[in-house]
Amino acid sequence: MKRTFDFSGAPAERSLTIKCIRDAKGTRKLVQTTANNAAEASMAEAAGIDMIVGPAQLLPDFRKGAPRTFVTSGVHMWQFPTPDEILRQAFALREGGADAIYCPREPEIVEMLSRAKVPVMGHLGLVPRTSTWTGGIRALGKTADEAKQLYRAFKDLENAGAVMVEAEVIAADALTEIAQRTTLSVISLGSGPGGDIDYLFQSDICGETETRPRHARAFADLHAMQKQMDAERLCALKSYRASVLDQSFPAPQETVSMPEREKEDFKEWLAQV
Repeated sequence: MKRTFDFSGAPAERSLTIKCIRDAKGTRKLVQTTANNAAEASMAEAAGIDMIVGPAQLLPDFRKGAPRTFVTSGVHMWQFPTPDEILRQAFALREGGADAIYCPREPEIVEMLSRAKVPVMGHLGLVPRTSTWTGGIRALGKTADEAKQLYRAFKDLENAGAVMVEAEVIAADALTEIAQRTTLSVISLGSGPGGDIDYLFQSDICGETETRPRHARAFADLHAMQKQMDAERLCALKSYRASVLDQSFPAPQETVSMPEREKEDFKEWLAQV
C-alpha cells in the first residue's frame, strides 16, 4: 500500500500509483475490472483486483466501496466537447477521487490533460461510439495495414503524454508486437494476453447476462441465479396475494391480541359512546 495525497490534498492510501503502473510494464501483469456501485467496488478490492474503471456520475459511490484501489473514471466526449470543459471535468473527477481519467479523444486533448498533470487512459482499437469510422463492431489489426495504423496511433498517444491505453478487440499478435514497442501501459480488452493489464467487465466475469462478447469468459453464472430469484419472487408474491384473498393471512401467530379482560372493557366502553 502506497501513502500519497489525492487531488484535493487529503492524505490517501492506494494499492498503486502511476509510477507503480509504469514500473510494472514488462515485469508483472495487472488486473482491471469495472464497478458501478459501492458493493461491486468493494468486492473487486476484496478480491485483490488492481484497478477499477467506473462511470463519472457514480464515482463517489464506488470510491467509497474501494477506498484503496486505483480508480479510473471517464470524461465522455459527447458530454464535454470543448477543451475547457474537458479540463474542468477532469479536475473535478480527480478531486472526487479518480486516480486517472479515461479520455477517448484526439492526442491534442490528451496532451492538454497531460500538461496539467492529469493521468490519462486513452482508447484505441474498437471504440464503440466511433466505430462507424472503422466499419462497425469488429476486430481491428487483422491486416498489416491496419496494424501499422494502430501502431502509429499508439505512438501518437504516447507522444501526447498518455499513461495508459485501453486496447479493445485488436488482433492479439498485432497487440503483442505493439505493446513491446510503446511506453504506454497497454490494457487488453479482448486483445489477447500481450498487454500489460488485463481488463474484463465485472458483469461478464460474473455471468450477469445470458450472452456476452466473444472475448469474455464467465467465471460464475449470476444470470441463472437471478432468473431463479425472479421466479421465486413471482411465486412468493402470488402466494401472498392468494393468502390475503382466502383470509389465511394474517394468521393468529402473525398478529397481536388484547388480553380478554382489556378487550371486554374496550367493547363495553364502545357500546356507551
